[in-house]
Amino acid sequence: MNLDHSDGRQAASGELSLVVGILTFRRPEDLAASLPKVLEQTTRLLDARLGVTRTEVLVVDNDPAASAADVVGGFATVRYVVESTPGIAAARNRALDEAQPAELLVFIDDDEEPGDDWLIPLVETWLATTPAAVMGRVQSHLPDGTDPWVVAGGFFTRRQLPTGTEIDEAAAGNLLLDLGQVQRLGVRFATELGLGGGEDTLFSKQVTHRGGRIVWCNESVTHDFVDRDRATRRWAMQRAWSHGNTRITIERAFAATTAERARVRLAAAFGGLARAVLGAMRAVFGIVTGSLHHRVRGARAVSRGGGMFVGAFGVVFQEYVRPEAEPARTTHQGDGGLG
Repeated sequence: MNLDHSDGRQAASGELSLVVGILTFRRPEDLAASLPKVLEQTTRLLDARLGVTRTEVLVVDNDPAASAADVVGGFATVRYVVESTPGIAAARNRALDEAQPAELLVFIDDDEEPGDDWLIPLVETWLATTPAAVMGRVQSHLPDGTDPWVVAGGFFTRRQLPTGTEIDEAAAGNLLLDLGQVQRLGVRFATELGLGGGEDTLFSKQVTHRGGRIVWCNESVTHDFVDRDRATRRWAMQRAWSHGNTRITIERAFAATTAERARVRLAAAFGGLARAVLGAMRAVFGIVTGSLHHRVRGARAVSRGGGMFVGAFGVVFQEYVRPEAEPARTTHQGDGGLG
């Protein structure tokens, strides 16, 4: 990377400590595969002499039954805590609290594995630019034999940007946080979105809205090995619906007045409807021309538009509802808070 580290080293003078936070929920095999690689990366970071003198791996188990305890017990240097409040937002907030007084916290999901060059580029980018957050890439890998329909839709395609590019929102699958800046900005993960997804998008948008910067690091890569039960038409279409719905939920969260929320709802209703209609037309075009790409992308637009439309009326999709929870998968919120 062609980055000048001098300014970052001055801003981050003194010894630095870094915590890698892994959030897990009933994925013991994935966690067992990822932990050794994460630990190896923290050792490499210490050897790189970038100013980080202490590292720690923290596992936050969101299962009240502590189902990850046996896996983590095989790694003496890993710290393990249980966050019994359901939802990934509660687990992320627990990681924020447990990471103190470290300067840096890096999130990685339990179903991801770090690439050969993962942690060092994140820290290098932070040293060079000293933002509130640095987001790295997540590269998805579909299982062999995945339905061509799913592949054609690009449901698992992730973006790439030049390192150093400033972005206004980020996902938390591969994300470094400057905990001092996050604390000064007063940002936490919204537990209202804990089972619906999008808590990381809202968090990061609040960071930039309050004056923090988020920088992209293209050299940092984690690998997401998609489960076979997710590489399906049904799951992909559900995810498109969820993304549309979550986008509107977040926009409503940023609306400060009743009039602004009304404008967001109106735009979402008409925008979602228009997206769905145009998507249906594109799908028909794909059928007529025999283009799988247009057929799937059209169907994806219909689903996303539907999620936006119902989001205009306060319906929030609960994508990560727990098996032991109520069977209903949607909730309706009023005009307060995220409503």
